Amino acid sequence: MATDSAQDRTEEATPKRKADSRKKGQVPRSKELNTLTSLLASGIGMLVFGRQIIDDLISILREGLSFRYDAALSDSLISMQITDTVTKFLLLLSPLFVLLAATAILSPMSLGGWVFSTSQLAPKMERISLIKGFGRIFSSKSLMELLKAVAKFVLVGSVTFFVISQALDDIFILPLMPLAEVFASTGMLFIWCFLGFSSVLILVVLVDVPFQLWDFRRQIRMTKQEIKDEMKETDGKPEVKSAIRERQQEFSRQRMMTQIPTADVVITNPTHFAVALRYEQSGTGAPKVVAKGRDLVATRIRKVAEEHGVALFSAPPLARALYASTDINAEIPGNLFLAVAQVLAYIFQLKKATVNHASAPKPPINLSVPGEYTRQQTEEDKV
Repeated sequence: MATDSAQDRTEEATPKRKADSRKKGQVPRSKELNTLTSLLASGIGMLVFGRQIIDDLISILREGLSFRYDAALSDSLISMQITDTVTKFLLLLSPLFVLLAATAILSPMSLGGWVFSTSQLAPKMERISLIKGFGRIFSSKSLMELLKAVAKFVLVGSVTFFVISQALDDIFILPLMPLAEVFASTGMLFIWCFLGFSSVLILVVLVDVPFQLWDFRRQIRMTKQEIKDEMKETDGKPEVKSAIRERQQEFSRQRMMTQIPTADVVITNPTHFAVALRYEQSGTGAPKVVAKGRDLVATRIRKVAEEHGVALFSAPPLARALYASTDINAEIPGNLFLAVAQVLAYIFQLKKATVNHASAPKPPINLSVPGEYTRQQTEEDKV
């Protein structure tokens, strides 16, 4: 039996396959994108709040390192001083924490969106399989991870070296500067280094994001057999579909039979076809077909019509033309107006004569049925 290898998965994933993968927690992810957004957010936060953070940090350190004789002899005062220092430090860094938390939550939405699934936590034997493990080691994804690691090392190292080399003059004069300015200059140098090597990761992300999207589409590709199986599962087995279709047709016939008592006339073949027509004399529309059928269904239509006193009129060409050209609850085509009008006029005159006990009118003969219908009927009879 043919194996379900990656080479066999040549078909793009269906919407159902994508939805199932998402339910299992399988969505495209780029760790580099998440790392980049977090680093950039941290760098921007430090650039915006950095000066204030450094000044407040100096103040906190000065207060924390100052010696108070009475506090040294009191455990409660020491605890209060430590608690106060830690609280100020956390409040000082809280804007950065909020910015990082928002970035960590919103960043995954840019690629794959939010997904919560416990299926990835379930133990799988393939995770401890040596064959699968070697396959993952020598896969295209592992090669991509290696190239990214090398690229990050080279780019980050180069940018860091460049930024520090440009700031050597400032670094050499740090020992000659006041302590507050040392902290400020060192902090700003750190911020620019941080932003510099964070920015170069954009190059890595520009390569990694398209690769992750391509790799995800490759992983969820399907074989032709899987698509066929999915179609069977979605649409149902042929025998089930056939049973449903038969049941629907039966319901449709039952509804159709309830419309026959409202008809004005049933035009018959006389045995193979039957078409029930209704005409609203007060309306402006054409006569409508309220029921039609052939063979056994035609027999049932005639029987229901007889039970409810609906007139039957034998006109084989017209019956077959109406059956072939008009759907149920649809108006008859214009090229059959004349023939149907002759029949309806005869039926209405017949009803009036019956009520008035007058002599019955003569039925119409040589009804005008277009040649296209008669030719079609002749061809069907030959078949």
